[in-house]
Amino acid sequence: MKKSYIYLLFVTAFILCSCGEQKVEHVKIKVLGTSDVHGALFPYDLVGDKATSSSLAQVFAYVDEQRKKGDSEVILLDNGDILQGDPLVYYSNFEKTETTHICAELMNFMQYDAATVGNHDIEPGHEVYDRLVKEYQFPWMAANAVRNSDGEPYFQPYTIIEKQGVKIAVLGLITSAIPKWLPEKIWSGMHFEPMLESAQKWIKIIEEKEKPDFVIGLFHSGAGEEEEKLQDNPENASVLIAEKVSGIDMIICGHDHQENILWVENPDKEKVLLINPQSRANFLAEVDIDFSWNKEAKKYQKTLTPNLIEGKDLPSSKEYVERFQPLFDEVKSYVSRPVGTFKTSISTKDAMFGDSPFIDLVQNIQLDLADADVSFASPLSFNAIIDSGELQVRDLFNLYRFENLLYTMNLTGKEIRGFLEFSYKDWFQQMEKSSDPMLFIETTEKGSKFTTMFFNYSSAEGIDYVVDLRKPYGEKVTILKMTNGEPFEEAKMYRVALNSYRGNGGGNHLTQGAGLTKEELTSRVVNATTKDLRYYLMKWIEEKGTVDIQCNNNWKVIPEDWCEEAKKREYKLLYGEK
Repeated sequence: MKKSYIYLLFVTAFILCSCGEQKVEHVKIKVLGTSDVHGALFPYDLVGDKATSSSLAQVFAYVDEQRKKGDSEVILLDNGDILQGDPLVYYSNFEKTETTHICAELMNFMQYDAATVGNHDIEPGHEVYDRLVKEYQFPWMAANAVRNSDGEPYFQPYTIIEKQGVKIAVLGLITSAIPKWLPEKIWSGMHFEPMLESAQKWIKIIEEKEKPDFVIGLFHSGAGEEEEKLQDNPENASVLIAEKVSGIDMIICGHDHQENILWVENPDKEKVLLINPQSRANFLAEVDIDFSWNKEAKKYQKTLTPNLIEGKDLPSSKEYVERFQPLFDEVKSYVSRPVGTFKTSISTKDAMFGDSPFIDLVQNIQLDLADADVSFASPLSFNAIIDSGELQVRDLFNLYRFENLLYTMNLTGKEIRGFLEFSYKDWFQQMEKSSDPMLFIETTEKGSKFTTMFFNYSSAEGIDYVVDLRKPYGEKVTILKMTNGEPFEEAKMYRVALNSYRGNGGGNHLTQGAGLTKEELTSRVVNATTKDLRYYLMKWIEEKGTVDIQCNNNWKVIPEDWCEEAKKREYKLLYGEK
């Protein structure tokens, strides 16, 4: 009896080996994806001190429901930029570093299968992202972030996920524009290959080595505009890769905070799905994939059904909220700590139309901290308000949204003027009469919004100047003098304070505007803070105790009556009645 059983096992094994790998005829897989969560881990806005309708608590409720239903195999992916944008992650990044990072706690609990590193995940620095690589219980990927020492990926390049015999490859890529925005010490030891070249390289490796049934691109990069495709190394390259690289079935893209479902034709005339779930868990990408085994072709026929699920339509997971409530309460206590007192309220709304107390507060702090002659700063929020009275830690996240460092650079007067000309080119339109539009605003049935990036609206402090609405680019800005009364000289070298994003070429003010090369930018930096600018703003306010915020009025827009007339109608377009 025993010999017969062994013989039967031998024959069965021989038949299976002779016939090759047996494939399940029909498999359903549901791919769920988040992107650009930016610290929206809990259904509460710690800065505004109010409940929210979208967070990973809502995402987990849906993911958990789908797993329990069992209709499909579930794969959960994240597309990067989770480590910046909220006190919850800031606290784990920089304040409480001796315990497991809150993102690792949450995402491991949610059982993410894989994630891609985003540019804002690099921004907190080596100590943070090197630590998370070890704490995450899933692959954290970026194939084109390459280690300088040996030419190998700094992070894992791709991963393989198997569901009922279906072999799925997930390739992670990060936008390669990081050196434009972040100082080199933050990404030291690595460089970023162009996304298209890296995709071509790694898809070939994956096909030859893994022979997958399905390939997902998890790309922290936007779809990309048509003109971007002509660039050598575009920031947003997802559509370009879909069009140029065969072998990718679908791409979850991100970085540009857009909700999108697109179909793109690849070189083999096959349709590739691109799906983008916007940001802050406002949307969850869902792609149902039906795999049917084709015996003749010896491969799976795949049908993809994409959907974007709105976070506000989902309940919060009670299990999730209860589990992480103690962590949340700890951070809530931290952001409620008093820092100082503001005598008056300030808002970024006014900063869109001219000199404003909000921006001048940042400018004056930067001038003081850097001991600079001139400061550049921009409104980083469309509609941020800080009320008079007690200022708490949470208010600093309204005052300064990003974890930028403070740079001090040497710039000539001519370069300063070129910087400003470039800034105002996309800020104020050239007007021929007072009824012409002043700002770049688009109005649709959904409302009105800027068509240019308001966080690039950089103004200056330390110099007195005017911006003439009637003049074209190159002639718009006239610098009158230094604010301290000294003459402004184009040939003189000045000490300039600005954030690290701008100092590294972000927005192109220093390159296209001031005419500096990338190499020159590095040589002009004379000092960089070791901690983020928000930290120093907080310490500055703590030291002052009570801050009386005034607008310095060192620059104005002329003709002033044109500006006032346009401001009234355009303020109403953007914000409603004043």
